[in-house]
Amino acid sequence: MTPARSSDGTRLVLKGVVLNAVLVLVKGAAGILGHSAALVADAIESAADVVGSLVTWLGLRLAERPPDQDHPYGHGKFEPLTALVVAALLIGAAVLITVEAIHQIITPHHAPAPFTLVVLVVVVVIKELMARVVARAAMRSGSIAVAADALHHRADAITSVVAFIGITVALLGGPGWERSDDIAAVLAAIVIVVNAGRLARPALRELLDAAPSGAIERLVEKTAAEEPGVLDAHKCRVRKIGTDLWVDLHVHVDPAMTVQESHTLAHRVKDRIRAAQPRIADVLIHVEPAQQH
Repeated sequence: MTPARSSDGTRLVLKGVVLNAVLVLVKGAAGILGHSAALVADAIESAADVVGSLVTWLGLRLAERPPDQDHPYGHGKFEPLTALVVAALLIGAAVLITVEAIHQIITPHHAPAPFTLVVLVVVVVIKELMARVVARAAMRSGSIAVAADALHHRADAITSVVAFIGITVALLGGPGWERSDDIAAVLAAIVIVVNAGRLARPALRELLDAAPSGAIERLVEKTAAEEPGVLDAHKCRVRKIGTDLWVDLHVHVDPAMTVQESHTLAHRVKDRIRAAQPRIADVLIHVEPAQQH
């Protein structure tokens, strides 16, 4: 992970911690004073986001550590591991929300206060804007941990929209419709679980060294084949560690080449590939003699 990409993501994650901490207080107070289970559920989700963002920040800092004797490929695996921890936190928050919502459904209570809708509108706008900013940073860096943080903000915006709908139905419906707010809280919990699953899947794939997009392999092979002296490039393998890509590649060369010439060519191929895709940290090239026909 380059320092620029890392600092950008880390800075946004820390801003998210501060933002979510403020929203926990605002939504929690509004939910309690306004008798809204959905808004309290939203506050719980934001509290999980605070913890999740702190975990993400720690994961990014650990992933920045350079390679050492025990970790020659660096510490980038902390990123997907962090994403899994965050997904678990989201599921835990969803369980808490569901339990509390069910309790409210079976317990008679007041309808939510109208002012809670204003709070939710402000929350939706803020969280959606933050989600877009962090998502762009994740796209630039390729960081699954930063992408997880963006997903947090988006999930918070969605749960706030669901809460808004539930409270609106409860207010418009009048007596007997108070449970709409609680049902909205359950729906918000479902949304949180779905987002946790979306977050966990790519994290597991990365931890298991699943191959990234096939477009990367095609780019590597095409770029290598363009280097003068390379007769063919194949058996490209790519794995993602943190924000970096590590490549293994076989190239065919003229069998009459000397070891020194082959070695020099391999370095040129490596430099060409890394220039074509800056996220590639290293390329291990296996030189093979081309088949004689």
